[in-house]
Amino acid sequence: MRLGPLTDLSPKQQEISDRITARRGGTRGPFLVWLRSPELCEKVEALGAYCRFESSLPLRLTELSLLIAARHFDAQYSWNAHIDKAVEAGVSRAAIERLARDEAPQFEAKDEQLLYAFATQVLEEHFVADATFAEALAAFGENGVVDIIGCLGNFSMLSMLLNTFQVDLQADREPPYPDIRGYARVAPRPRRSGASGTGEENVGSRPDSK
Repeated sequence: MRLGPLTDLSPKQQEISDRITARRGGTRGPFLVWLRSPELCEKVEALGAYCRFESSLPLRLTELSLLIAARHFDAQYSWNAHIDKAVEAGVSRAAIERLARDEAPQFEAKDEQLLYAFATQVLEEHFVADATFAEALAAFGENGVVDIIGCLGNFSMLSMLLNTFQVDLQADREPPYPDIRGYARVAPRPRRSGASGTGEENVGSRPDSK
């Protein structure tokens, strides 16, 4: 990791660390970075806990949203930490492995494919097509769509932190992405065909764009 060991915690840092350990079984990985800014750490941990454990989305979709954000930002640490959790929650390992290879996955469940389309559009195109939004709203409801955006934002922030500070990767895991080794790109990242997951062509269309 780019930062040295975290020693001599302040009372505030110790309080937050104890709370994280009680909820998550230890203060490790990204939290060893977040704790350098204890006030931010406290708020980030609360947001992360909501996204992972308390949101309106089922665990299966929460874990999938984390993997989608992790692959988008080439975050190996969070991918390694959550791929087995996603599979245990019911997501197809074959589809996840296609995502890791930057190939368009075909998820078994309709809501997983819809989440992938929605998340990929907002992450890659920065807009969501009208038809995709309408389908997501019908499937997940207003609460669910807002929670999807919150989860993607939280997991994207996590990915940026992990990569920026080069948090130590799990030594017992093989590199999950063919184009990334350590914290460096070793091959061009191909543009996936059908990345949005829908046939929509009006991503980002707005009434004032004419």
